[in-house]
Amino acid sequence: MPVPPRHPALRVHGALSRGVFAVTVLVSLAVLFAPGDDVPAAPPGVDKLVHLVLFLALAVTGRWAGIRAVPLAVLLVGYGGVSELLQVLSDLQRSGSVVDWLADVVGTGLGLMAWSRAERRVPAR
Repeated sequence: MPVPPRHPALRVHGALSRGVFAVTVLVSLAVLFAPGDDVPAAPPGVDKLVHLVLFLALAVTGRWAGIRAVPLAVLLVGYGGVSELLQVLSDLQRSGSVVDWLADVVGTGLGLMAWSRAERRVPAR
């Protein structure tokens, strides 16, 4: 069965896509490893939403940068788990949470599914 062509916006764009992924990784480092005093107060549940959206963004930008889905998923799930462990074990005055890690996993999965779905769409002619 022939593979449908990719939409032009989903093609790997070299330095641009890798740069966007790198910036997303840097934002994730700032969000996940900011000291507790630097984390703004928010209503309950907002933290989980931030984790989900952050890892969704990491998954989408990682795929755009050309990283294959399975290695990216493994790396992001591991990164989420390690970030939660470091929050517990470090002097960041942050609390790690299995629920935060699950939000990371869900965000990763949603991002990979969104990329896969968008990649299968054939551009309108």
